[in-house]
Amino acid sequence: MEMKKIKIINLGRMDYQEALKIQEDLLAKRQEGKGMDTLLLVEHPPVITLGRRGKYSNIIVPEEFLKANNIKIYEISRGGDVTYHGPGQIVGYPIMDLRNHGRDIKDFVWKIEETFIRLLDKEFNIKASREENKYTGVWIGDKKITAIGIAVKKWVTMHGFAFNVNTNLDHFNWIIPCGLADRGVTSLEEILGEPQDLNKLNNLVAEYFCQVFDLVPEMERL
Repeated sequence: MEMKKIKIINLGRMDYQEALKIQEDLLAKRQEGKGMDTLLLVEHPPVITLGRRGKYSNIIVPEEFLKANNIKIYEISRGGDVTYHGPGQIVGYPIMDLRNHGRDIKDFVWKIEETFIRLLDKEFNIKASREENKYTGVWIGDKKITAIGIAVKKWVTMHGFAFNVNTNLDHFNWIIPCGLADRGVTSLEEILGEPQDLNKLNNLVAEYFCQVFDLVPEMERL
């Protein structure tokens, strides 16, 4: 049986709204059965997003501070609460037609988590875990290293994951991440004690994502 393919597009550093427009265009095409499944990899300037259950009370810095630093807030259609995106973080947006992947949303999220659990274990000997039936994402102890928030529209996915590589963790003090006041965040840089090669990590994320989802990658740049 021929393996399914996925297009991997590295967008580089891109404004959140610009990347969202690309997602929405790809989503509409996949809903019509056009194009192919795509994984967008991107790094954003500092931005805060609120999911469907997001509360503005979980943004804990004054509005004036955000305006003065040109940090925008976007209300978006993914699940989950508030999250932060910024430089040094690998954000992934899988635009995938789940009608070709078993129509199983829970399995889709499990596989995203598995991507990072395997990557951290095999490449860095870091033991990460998931908290099934409790919180989504990938955890090292009680600190989250990969946040996950998706939307599924007519069986096609959008939004996705945020993997902290060299992320400035101080910026998470602007929010209560995912609305969980008793949990922390971490990054690969914090764990290993030095900044990591983001290009290398982008390639590893694509490799492990395809391995877990049993897909053949087709690399492309916009």
